[in-house]
Parts: sequence; structure tokens; C-alpha cells
Amino acid sequence: MYGAALYVDRILHGAKPSELPVQVPTKFEMRLNLKTAESLHLSIPPSMLTRADEVIEENAICCDA
Repeated sequence: MYGAALYVDRILHGAKPSELPVQVPTKFEMRLNLKTAESLHLSIPPSMLTRADEVIEENAICCDA
């Protein structure tokens, strides 16, 4: 997400999108929100829970900026 903000900043400061380098992510993260999955009537297999980088069990009261 942070990388996207850098692209937008560069474009807003006059860079042409066609001149920006293509960046490939080096790491992918998996986050599972169990409350959302429950509201969508989805069951998450235990093997997926163990592979997740972060498991969110309840809604956050406030977000980090």
C-alpha cells in the first residue's frame, strides 16, 4: 500500500506514469479477519489460520494512521 502512495505522489508532482519503474513485491502478507469471515458465513480451515501472518479476531476500535 505504501508503494502506491509513492507512485501517486510522483505523478502529482509531474512525473509521467509511463516513466515510472515497475516494482515487483518481494513479500506477500496474508491477514484474516475472523469476524468478517463469520459475517459472510465463511469457514476458514485451520491450515490457513496457521499460515496467516496476522489473524484479526475482533474489529479494531481505532486505526493507526
